Amino acid sequence: MKELHEHQHVFSSESVSEGHPDKVADAISDAILDACLERDPSAHVACETMVGPDVVVNMGEITCRGFEEIDTEAIARRVVKEIGYTVPDEHFSYDTFKYVSHLHGQSPDINQGVSRERAEDQGAGDQGMMFGYATNETPELMPVAIMWSHKLLKHFASLRHEGKWTWLRPDAKAQLSVVYRNGAPCAIDTVVVSHQTTEDGADAEHYKLIEEEAKSFLSASGLVTPQTRFLVNPTGKFVIGGPCGDSGLTGRKIIVDTYGGMAAHGGGAFSGKDPSKVDRSAAYYARYAAKNIVAAGLASRCQIQVAYAIGVASPVSFSVQTFGSAADGVTNESLETMLKSGEIFDFRPYRIQRDLGLLRPIYSATAAYGHFGREDFPWERTDKVDALKSRFFG
Repeated sequence: MKELHEHQHVFSSESVSEGHPDKVADAISDAILDACLERDPSAHVACETMVGPDVVVNMGEITCRGFEEIDTEAIARRVVKEIGYTVPDEHFSYDTFKYVSHLHGQSPDINQGVSRERAEDQGAGDQGMMFGYATNETPELMPVAIMWSHKLLKHFASLRHEGKWTWLRPDAKAQLSVVYRNGAPCAIDTVVVSHQTTEDGADAEHYKLIEEEAKSFLSASGLVTPQTRFLVNPTGKFVIGGPCGDSGLTGRKIIVDTYGGMAAHGGGAFSGKDPSKVDRSAAYYARYAAKNIVAAGLASRCQIQVAYAIGVASPVSFSVQTFGSAADGVTNESLETMLKSGEIFDFRPYRIQRDLGLLRPIYSATAAYGHFGREDFPWERTDKVDALKSRFFG
């Protein structure tokens, strides 16, 4: 038993639904970003949103040709309606909230570091470090706990949007605690679901339905056991929710957005930022590189750190960690050398934007249920596998 204990641990991650106040803010910011990129692919956008009881506030810097023709208030109201906040009595509804905007143009001091005479010399939009991560725990090459937390909440959202469970409301959280034995996930220990309901849905009978649905849905993971605990709305009631229950801000769910705490995070948020901001684009590209490294069999886990100086195109440093999982003949140092060379992955901002096609209105879909592990995003491609195998295995 001592041997088992030494090689066993539990790791937990949580996700939040599209109706969580912070995710409402993210969705509005990314919808405004998409509207700007649709009108002007070279737009520079850093759009922040704050939501609270019957109020939405936009602040930040936007430089975009034709921006005066973009109705940011209409965008905010559309997003809130699509999420499902349509009941004025809940004190946050698409047709009743007060809208305030303090958006203004980007600082010329920042712009002079980004814009260059030659496009390929484009500098990073900020200093900082970004991380990308991949693991072979799941087919998506994502950590188990965060991946299945996202999937579970997206499943409940589909039940609500399709009108099957009319007593569900938009705000929700899910948390999975996963047992690891000898480094591999082997069971789900505990599932916590806190889901906003109507008054009619706030009872043990409806909570039991949530529990049974969660158990059935998560069974596809192969990790649910007879010992798995399910805790549903453990306070006993969750009716007051969304921006009425708690304020929300853009960029406050960065761990939910990435790897659920399984990997390091540089600290920069994603939503509302155009891809000249390496907080977003370089984190996507680092995931792209890490995922291809794992998909190529070079390692079963890979974390990449990349760091930039504002106004400088090439990264100032790379660091790779494979946690002892690298294949024979592959080292962290050899992977760092490969990244520095730029032969397979070019981390300059212009090349990131070009290679992944980031100057398009594709960001609204990222605002909820994670930015990684979803095959419809270009940074999830594994099109560098052959090049990596050729370089490292011949």
